[in-house]
Amino acid sequence: MTGGFWSLISVVQTVGSPLLTITYSGNNVIVSWPSPGAGFTLEQTSDLDNANWTASGFSVSDNGTTRSITISSATGKLFFRLNHP
Repeated sequence: MTGGFWSLISVVQTVGSPLLTITYSGNNVIVSWPSPGAGFTLEQTSDLDNANWTASGFSVSDNGTTRSITISSATGKLFFRLNHP
């Protein structure tokens, strides 16, 4: 537990992929990674035991240095990874 908040959002690092980072901004959760992440797509799952990874439906922002998604009012568990097909 960090800062009184129990995180239910996690990143799963795939070997050789850019590093994913989770930060908190108010009630928002931001998942980010270096840009460009050529050929990598953000995937998510809610269950690591089943691991049905699907393309993330969140809108990706890119400022030329960092790509990110912002999740507001997160409920449940979400796990993210970058995948290179």
